[in-house]
Amino acid sequence: MRVFIPTTPAGLASVHADGGIVSAPLAAYAVTDAFRAWYDSEDEEELEYGALTRAAEDSLRLLAAEPGAPRRVVLAADVPDALVGVRAQDGPGAVLVDAAVPRKRIAAVHMDTAEAEGAITAALAGGLTDELIEATEEHELLWFATQELADLL
Repeated sequence: MRVFIPTTPAGLASVHADGGIVSAPLAAYAVTDAFRAWYDSEDEEELEYGALTRAAEDSLRLLAAEPGAPRRVVLAADVPDALVGVRAQDGPGAVLVDAAVPRKRIAAVHMDTAEAEGAITAALAGGLTDELIEATEEHELLWFATQELADLL
């Protein structure tokens, strides 16, 4: 199952240093049956984009505890279905990955560019209201290969 794991630049540095995500369980987002019904789409790419967007919102919330790091980061990883459980209380698509995720299972890194920093800083300063979160979503997370991880740091 493809899962989207929210993190931060500091979390990305830990992934690089540790060779993956060593702490578990991990809060993430995925295209679950409940997410499909909620998102109301049959297009797999569109559904994955929706799950990625939900993870980016959580990354933004994680940044509130990490001053000086105004870029959202989401890791896309492929993990065995048996390791993924639903977190229904946290909304559609919210899942829990019950294992560490080695770097070889991370398919891509999605990260903001410098252009998004103003909107992210404003959202963090303004208390993460729905309106401010939506303003950050006007900035697309870029896709990076895992081979570029060191360059992103």
